[in-house]
Amino acid sequence: MDRIFSGIQPSGEIHIGNYVGAIRNWVQLTERYDCIYSVVDYHAITIEYEMELMQKRILETATILVACGLTPDKCIVFVQSHVPEHTELAWVFNSVTPIGELERMTQFKEKSKQHRQNINMGLLGYPVLQAADILIYKAGYVPVGEDQTQHVELSREIARKFNTRYGETFPEPKVLLSTAPRIAGTDGQAKMSKSMNNAIGLLEAPEVIREKLRSAATCPHRERRSDPGHPEHCNIFTMHQAFSKPDEISGVEQGCRTAGIGCIECKEILYKNMVEELGPIQARVKEMNARPEYIVDVLKSGAAHCKAIASEVMDEVRRKIGVKSEWL
Repeated sequence: MDRIFSGIQPSGEIHIGNYVGAIRNWVQLTERYDCIYSVVDYHAITIEYEMELMQKRILETATILVACGLTPDKCIVFVQSHVPEHTELAWVFNSVTPIGELERMTQFKEKSKQHRQNINMGLLGYPVLQAADILIYKAGYVPVGEDQTQHVELSREIARKFNTRYGETFPEPKVLLSTAPRIAGTDGQAKMSKSMNNAIGLLEAPEVIREKLRSAATCPHRERRSDPGHPEHCNIFTMHQAFSKPDEISGVEQGCRTAGIGCIECKEILYKNMVEELGPIQARVKEMNARPEYIVDVLKSGAAHCKAIASEVMDEVRRKIGVKSEWL
């Protein structure tokens, strides 16, 4: 089977945007690909973070991934820092990556504006480590949203430059674009983010989800219950596309366009479907939290499996770049 790699940062509570845009798709891909998924903790230290919470967030993130369906019988889940070959390969890739390419990366420009007091080498070299994450397993595909395609293209370029200089070694990974609807925050405008206070957490209680939906922005062109709406401009309808059944989506769209239903009723239908899908995930998280040794074992096993692959690849890389000592 073709191999896939992708990762998620342990940077805070996972919300429905993460779930719909990435995790749910990852689960579906396990049926057709050899999948490796990582909690990429080294990526999370490029901006200011609470060190005392890092281990807690790593375990929480891994637990949610498994609870969503990324179980050991379907794929590998591990923590990036538990396989040091990631950072070793990133250093090797630094030597073939032009600085100009990194400075042109959209994410670096955005992060530099957001963290003006901490523009560090980690922010600049983030895509190089990302390339190492993918190529240390010689993954052929990377499932991403459109905003991450630039990083995968750079990974392809890094693979080409390494292969040209040292000989054919790495595949050029291809993008697997998610077809999931792109959900904005509850403000209906910005990207869903806990820091912007516009997120619906994957593990939030039903009453909290209901309240957040109740106050969430709807179609900006619909001021009264009797006004026809425009679902294509409504973030609540986008959420319906992610959580509701096809016949309900069709009914909501028709009802909105004809003012047959109001926004409150529309949100109640969404709430029912959202809680119906998230409830079993929350229950599995609760079960795993009651026996934390399970998720630790999953991560240890995942790291051991990945290290076996990564060690072999790094041995090949060291030999090709001329630093492998046969007498050691």
